[in-house]
Amino acid sequence: MLVLGANASFGGAGSIIFIVLIFGLMYFMMIRPQKKQQQKHQEMMSKLQVGDKVVTIGRLHGVVDKVDNDAKTVTLDCDGIYLVFDRTAIMRVDHVEAVQPAPKATDEAESTDDKTADDEATKAPDAPADDSTDDDANNK
Repeated sequence: MLVLGANASFGGAGSIIFIVLIFGLMYFMMIRPQKKQQQKHQEMMSKLQVGDKVVTIGRLHGVVDKVDNDAKTVTLDCDGIYLVFDRTAIMRVDHVEAVQPAPKATDEAESTDDKTADDEATKAPDAPADDSTDDDANNK
């Protein structure tokens, strides 16, 4: 009888450990990723600027025309139609980056241009000129 009583008390502790493990697993599988996603969305909304391309939760695409931090609203330009949305209605933001000038041509690019010019020069003498052929046909 004494042995059965000892097993019953261990079973209660095992149940508590099992429940704690289940809650720990739920935290790491569900709650923590959701908090990270929410934090990422808040950071994205804090960087919202005029001119950014956005998509709303209703899948409406537009360009930010005005951001009102006091009223927590955003005015979108959708092909000339201006719509006002709550900031929470913005699902995705595509930040428009400043256009950078094209890099200067390198020596490799210049050498390939020279090769193509040489190739065209060698092909040109072999082919008859179209203007001379037309003149001969008109003279006869």
